Amino acid sequence: MSHFPYNKNLKQYSQENRNESTLGEILLWEGLKKKQMLGYTFNRQKPLLNYIADFYCKPLMLVIEVDGSSHIGKEVYDKKRQSNIEELGLTVLRFDDGCVRQNLNGVLIEIEKWILEQVN
Repeated sequence: MSHFPYNKNLKQYSQENRNESTLGEILLWEGLKKKQMLGYTFNRQKPLLNYIADFYCKPLMLVIEVDGSSHIGKEVYDKKRQSNIEELGLTVLRFDDGCVRQNLNGVLIEIEKWILEQVN
């Protein structure tokens, strides 16, 4: 499927989220934008179904989530959300915001490794 359904009401909210990103999201975006990750294009705050994915790469069918303090206490919701997204055939990679802030290079290497495993 080349186009995934999404709640059009989330478009405005996703734009607002771009302006209110966590430090981890900002740092990770620096490593993903402008095709820096093996030449792949990533989108920020991409609406999918009734959710907003932190990062999305259409050709890889990949969603990357950075879990910050807003996810505390929402583990059941996050699990359901991830399950619904995966039902579309997408893969979800999750990283803790603190981990991204403290080990950005390690996170980028992990993403790169996942991509290389998929394309080889």
